[in-house]
Amino acid sequence: MTRTTSRPAVPPPPSDLDPQPLDHATALPARFYADPAFVAVDRALIFDHGWQLIAHVCQLQNAGDHAIADFAGLPVIAVRGADEVIRVFHNVCRHRAGPLAQCDGLGAKALRCRYHGWTYTLDGTLRSAPEMSGAPDFNVSDVKLPQLAVRVWQGMVFACVDPTRSPDFDAFVAGIDARIGPDRGLEHYGHHHRVGYDVPCNWKVYVDNYLEGYHVPHIHPGLNRLLDYRSYVTATAEWYSFQWSPLESDDSLYGGGDALYYWMWPNTMLNIVPGRLQTNRVIPKGADRCRVEFDFYYAMDESDAGKARRAADLSFSDEVQVEDLTICEDVQRGLSSGSYVPGRLNPLRENAVHHFHELLRATYRNGK
Repeated sequence: MTRTTSRPAVPPPPSDLDPQPLDHATALPARFYADPAFVAVDRALIFDHGWQLIAHVCQLQNAGDHAIADFAGLPVIAVRGADEVIRVFHNVCRHRAGPLAQCDGLGAKALRCRYHGWTYTLDGTLRSAPEMSGAPDFNVSDVKLPQLAVRVWQGMVFACVDPTRSPDFDAFVAGIDARIGPDRGLEHYGHHHRVGYDVPCNWKVYVDNYLEGYHVPHIHPGLNRLLDYRSYVTATAEWYSFQWSPLESDDSLYGGGDALYYWMWPNTMLNIVPGRLQTNRVIPKGADRCRVEFDFYYAMDESDAGKARRAADLSFSDEVQVEDLTICEDVQRGLSSGSYVPGRLNPLRENAVHHFHELLRATYRNGK
């Protein structure tokens, strides 16, 4: 008679999407950055349900002022109406998908499709459609542009495609106002300049890089001279994280004070230094491509010294961004190589990366 010996059940290996404690966390596997299937997944699960930055109120001061943006493949347009309300619409004509605007603009009387001239009021209702008067059962006023949910906070206009499945906005920004403080309310800045970079990396690679100062001494020699790495603090909240450091520069750039860097789920960054707000939007363009758009807003100062500081800031910012873009391209190449196995995160310096990855894991795990 053959005797069989039962063996204890072997637990299945942990999933890539299981929660991980910070002190033993590893980075996300390469497939989350390199698999083309995640382009549609990220749009459906993350971007359509997230609050995304589109503009600052200084760009939308008067009726008809408008700003366009790309919400992970969805063209959108923010416009101030004749009733002073800021609305955000799909920038997609209901006729045959032409654009209502192809760039930011001022004082438009209506939104006119560039393709066939269908024209909408500033509240998104179709007003006229050339040569459609004889079309049976067609009523122009029945046609309306789809709207997004909108919140204006600290002078910045955020919108959400599907607010029924998004974070509550007050929870989304909870605690930021108190830390920024009344002395540098961001709504008082004026728009000055936009710079965009096309980056050959997945959008998550760029966010990962933004979320830690661990690389600053190695990648950013100029920035490292301005910041106090030993005092560098990174902290997380439910839907955002921030990095803080004392800042030392001469008066021709920022002067003294501090640097405060906020990342807000999923793709907005606020870089706040004395006299300047810089916003970043990271826009997915494919599995291994993204676009990063920087808008610079400054305290209103038209003196020669003020203009010189702005020019110095733009030059210094470009230097830092080129350093970041170069390393992000290299990281994407490594992730796509087939060589990479997820490495341990540094609990001290990469807690915000861990926070981002846990939000991603929860989103992918829950499918919502």
